[in-house]
Amino acid sequence: MKFIRLLRISSIQSYKILFYIYKMIKISILGAGNVGSHLFNKFFETKNIQVIQWYNRSIKSIEHHKNKVNIIDKIENLIEVDIYLLCLSDDSLASIIPQIQTLKGIVAHTAGSVPMNILNGIKNHGVFYPLQTFSKNSPISFTNIPICIEGNNKHSIKILTSLAQNISKNIKHIDSKQRQGLHIAAVFVNNFTNHLYQIGGEICEELNVSFDLLIPLIQETAKKIETTSPDKAQTGPAIRNDQNTIQNHMDLLSIPTFKDLYLTLTHSIQKNNEHSKL
Repeated sequence: MKFIRLLRISSIQSYKILFYIYKMIKISILGAGNVGSHLFNKFFETKNIQVIQWYNRSIKSIEHHKNKVNIIDKIENLIEVDIYLLCLSDDSLASIIPQIQTLKGIVAHTAGSVPMNILNGIKNHGVFYPLQTFSKNSPISFTNIPICIEGNNKHSIKILTSLAQNISKNIKHIDSKQRQGLHIAAVFVNNFTNHLYQIGGEICEELNVSFDLLIPLIQETAKKIETTSPDKAQTGPAIRNDQNTIQNHMDLLSIPTFKDLYLTLTHSIQKNNEHSKL
């Protein structure tokens, strides 16, 4: 028996849809990388969701879950469910989509940089994109993770949104262009920033000091932008145009790529500061 309750959902596009379905959502996950593994763990513990199958080309990496879910390594063994989540790399997506054209459920990929229209040959399709960084051995709470939803029709949007509501309070309806832009922004604030942490760690190691000394600074920087825009929070020799300190840093840096990156970021900060004053 299905109990239906209407709930107002806000979207980034400022349109509103009303729905909420209290029912068991049956899903199959395709892919066992970082995203697929975290989603499986979360969905498995969520009472309104039932993971029916988990597909991966290599069963060995997920065979320890065989007492929880039907594990398969052949696409033709997929059975009918409400949603098929493609937690696959961009290259794998392109190769597997021609094999799943006849699936009757909703097929949704989880990639930030791939447009929804890659699934155009499938009747009901969409995107279920959790905007977060995932590492297999790092536990994560889904409660406030933005889940970005896109669908090719009202049915796909409704069911994908219902799935997202079961694991997160932060649901956004955005289109492919917006999502791809968000993915670029995420690369800057996450992947590139993490690379800078790596460089900072190498400099610390060269000086025989602990990287842990920088952790309070990293934490304060992240905390600050919760209440202050990044341009207002910017500090350091670049924005002060402190040429003596900048030159001193350049003289101390011994690796050419670090020098180039230091100068590139310094000039970018200064250029952005000039622009913001116009």
